[in-house]
Amino acid sequence: MKILLADHFGMCFGVRDAIAQAEQLATEQPLTILGELVHNPIVRERLRAQGVEEAALDSARSGSQRVMITAHGASDKKRAEWRTAGFDVADATCPLVLHAHEQLRRLVAAGYFPIVIGQRGHVEVNGLVGDFPEAVIVNSPEDVQSLPTHKRYGIISQTTQPIDFVRRIVDLIRRTYPGSQVRFVDTVCKPTKDRQSALQNLIQLADAIVVVGGRTSNNTLQLVETCHATGKTAFHIERPEELLPEWFDGIHVVGLTAGTSTLPETVDAVHRWLLQLTQECSPKEEA
Repeated sequence: MKILLADHFGMCFGVRDAIAQAEQLATEQPLTILGELVHNPIVRERLRAQGVEEAALDSARSGSQRVMITAHGASDKKRAEWRTAGFDVADATCPLVLHAHEQLRRLVAAGYFPIVIGQRGHVEVNGLVGDFPEAVIVNSPEDVQSLPTHKRYGIISQTTQPIDFVRRIVDLIRRTYPGSQVRFVDTVCKPTKDRQSALQNLIQLADAIVVVGGRTSNNTLQLVETCHATGKTAFHIERPEELLPEWFDGIHVVGLTAGTSTLPETVDAVHRWLLQLTQECSPKEEA
């Protein structure tokens, strides 16, 4: 069995920096993360082992004086609530998520009705719309049909949405409301685009794809969905221990990719497991 690694996979700079920041702050004083720092159970376990706790972003209650906004960001309103309650608020928001916040803010200031393309209920999306109660979240063609009518629509996207899907939704809005001005600012992050593009190439070459990443990680789930949409078999795992040899019966080429919150050592462990399976299945040379 041949193993192909995606050209782009795994941890992005925003996740890497958020983890490094949390681990550094944890050495200085007790720290509480307001939610999941990143959507990866292995990262959460590592932080808990260092004494880092978690609390709900909406609670404004914590066992430590210092709290941290996750890489997914939060609304200015939520930040203010924690500071007003007397907490020292550190911020691990990914710069590309902050960019999406700024673009939405500019669109609203320019008089556009705010639309966010993304997963309803996701922490990043909650943060994006948190300061704009009038904003509408769109995640399907059906959502487009029920948009309130406005003369000007300003559209951004959750950073981890597939760009092809986002563009289809924007085009549908333009077609559905031809009398309205539509301004779209592309806020899908480059790491997400790179991993989706690399996966498309991998799909052309592999019989099946192993996708490594958290089960609540949106960008990881989108990688899995991309496989399914093309009819390609995908094995979504969080840890190498979840792999089963029988999955690969009859598979000659397997592709390997990972979401942006997946640790490099996790991908390496999965790769080693696949290599070991390949060696065990190789025909033995005759004596």
